[in-house]
Amino acid sequence: MEFRCFLAVLFLLLSLHPHLGVSYLRARKNYIVHLDPRSRPADSLDVWHRSFLPQATAPLDSEDDGAGDAGPRIIYSYTDVFTGFAARLTDEEADALRATDGCLRLYPEAFLPLATTRSPGFLGLRLGNEGFWSRSGFGRGVIIGILDTGILPSHPSFGDDGIDPPPKTWKGACEFKSVAGGGCNNKIIGARAFGSAAVNSSAPPVDDAGHGTHTASTAAGSFVENANVRGNADGTASGMAPHAHLAVYKVCSRSRCSIMDIIAGLDAAVKDGVDVLSFSIGASSGTQFNYDPIAIAAFKAMERGIVVSCAAGNAGPDPGSVGNGAPWMLTVAAGTMDRAIRTTVTLGSGDEFDGESLFQPGNNSAAAPLPLVYPGADGSDTSRDCSVLRGAEVGGKVVLCESRGLNGRIEAGQTVSAYGGLGIIVMNRAAEGYTTFADPHVLPASHVSYDAGTKIAAYVNSTATPTASIAFKGTVMGASPAPAVTFFSSRGPSRASPGILKPDITGPGMNILAAWAPSESHTEFSDGGVGLSFFVESGTSMSTPHLSGIAALLKGLHPDWSPAAIKSAIMTTSDAVDRTGVPLKDEQYRHATFYAMGAGYVNPELAVDPGLVYDLHADDYLPYLCGLGIGDDGATEIAHRPVVCASLKATTEADLNYPSLVVNLLAQPITVNRTVTNVGKPNSVYSAVVDMPGDVSVTVRPPMLRFTELNEKQSFTVTVRWAGQPNVAGAEGNLKWVSEDHIVRSPIVVPAKAA
Repeated sequence: MEFRCFLAVLFLLLSLHPHLGVSYLRARKNYIVHLDPRSRPADSLDVWHRSFLPQATAPLDSEDDGAGDAGPRIIYSYTDVFTGFAARLTDEEADALRATDGCLRLYPEAFLPLATTRSPGFLGLRLGNEGFWSRSGFGRGVIIGILDTGILPSHPSFGDDGIDPPPKTWKGACEFKSVAGGGCNNKIIGARAFGSAAVNSSAPPVDDAGHGTHTASTAAGSFVENANVRGNADGTASGMAPHAHLAVYKVCSRSRCSIMDIIAGLDAAVKDGVDVLSFSIGASSGTQFNYDPIAIAAFKAMERGIVVSCAAGNAGPDPGSVGNGAPWMLTVAAGTMDRAIRTTVTLGSGDEFDGESLFQPGNNSAAAPLPLVYPGADGSDTSRDCSVLRGAEVGGKVVLCESRGLNGRIEAGQTVSAYGGLGIIVMNRAAEGYTTFADPHVLPASHVSYDAGTKIAAYVNSTATPTASIAFKGTVMGASPAPAVTFFSSRGPSRASPGILKPDITGPGMNILAAWAPSESHTEFSDGGVGLSFFVESGTSMSTPHLSGIAALLKGLHPDWSPAAIKSAIMTTSDAVDRTGVPLKDEQYRHATFYAMGAGYVNPELAVDPGLVYDLHADDYLPYLCGLGIGDDGATEIAHRPVVCASLKATTEADLNYPSLVVNLLAQPITVNRTVTNVGKPNSVYSAVVDMPGDVSVTVRPPMLRFTELNEKQSFTVTVRWAGQPNVAGAEGNLKWVSEDHIVRSPIVVPAKAA
């Protein structure tokens, strides 16, 4: 009866007010509309975009359309990096638009996740007249575009003492109107906000999450002395390119990043004239490139000479989890450094286990031994990760809790504290290995490895009266092994293009101290973080701006280098060994694979003078795109111009002139081609040196390259074959071109075969 009454009232309302049906039954949603670049007219772009909207059913501007749904129909008209626009459409309008000539597809609005005092020195960047950092000019004159949550312009990391005015090529704008304590200057030369708040108001691009301020200062923060978090990780903070300019594009609010806002930010950054784009935002790991708006936009940025530095993602250690994997992007994995913010757990048995925590009441102090419990280990209703402690006896005790993964460790401590616990030991799960976080816990805490955690759990079960104490050691340098790949860093192979090695490179991404903005999302300390001007964060979000800043240093020294040449220089000079000279390790302290670390851990001092580079330009990617099997239409969508694959010689992924080689080796040998450009000494000779397991044979022809001038190109072939029976486990090694002054190393990967 009630339902029939409801229907009767609804039909009466619709008969009296037909427009209500649009409001309630046809609510609008946000879409990115991807148009065929071949249909683009020569006249007004705005008129072309509007021609795809329903003409008779809705106005085009911001008035109420009679459907009770006020707001702009076209939210963004993309002009430079994407052929199309963002609009608000009903389901019926979206269906009609999909069937319209010239419309390729619609993407419903989706939201992507946001994926220092020590890292410059750890990477070899040191002050001094003879140092590479000084010789590079600290990135002077280079513009780094940051797509993130905005920026806190008043932070001392963004002071502009000694920084030149922006270059005359800069075309950007500053939307800081009346921000207390700061605005644009010679450091922050541009700042814009995108998103619903920015579209409908004049909201400035102020950071409301802290993330954007952190990444911006990591890439290009100015020198700030005595930077620390509650006395930990103390030192002089700076970004990788401390004299570079920053252009800030707020495309995220807290942890929400709308895909249509991201494209709008990319579009603006390219038009404004940035040199490097830093993108610490996650992306799908398997989307075909012509269905990936970010990959499409990044291609246009690359074509304009812009280096696009992107986060690999935080979905590791699962294989095939890497995102932002287009070969025209620099895809960055996360590694550790040799700094630990140390805590040490001492058990009643006398055994000691090192861990980490930002909760440091005083260096070399220690909490008294307390009873130790492991809730949930007995199969009760409580959880091993301490998310549920109903009925658990934790009052006055130290509580052993399992990790919840990338997040949730601080919340576990808050739960323990709420139930009267006096300390917490967070133990990794098996997949997390030895990766430990320095978190701002609310009580004495230590985050320990899986190996340590299993031994502590075994001790709890071995005695009727287990006890533990936590000692606070403060900041410790020289932690080993370092660097290592973190567990959360996303792994290859790229599912969109498995024949291209991804990620490309590893940079510092663990417990990185950088500038901070007060944020409601970080309320761990009693002041809610308001008094914190620096903070420690981890993720590929942190490793990405390190590489963005290093790319800016190279761009400043070599303004004529293409994005591919800069990527090549970074990859071929990277370190495949740690500071002790042994192969880099992963989170399990096993030999890190190239699918985990890319070519290796970045070494900026060597990258400035790589000797040889593997260069690529926009047209060089077209045969590769055709070889992916996406056809003329797919290649056209990415290239932003008509592509006829029949007129090109399609190439395999392995033949793209990339600084690494992935060879899907079966019974027959495979030969791939490469071309290198001499950017070292005019007269130089390089010899090929191959380091591969004995069951793989690699032949390089010619085995020696002789150059007589700068920018001279030489081509060679690499033939890979099994020396014996094929090994289903695959193989990894290196091809090195060695001269008197340079070692140019390229990874060779023979992927494992599925059983």
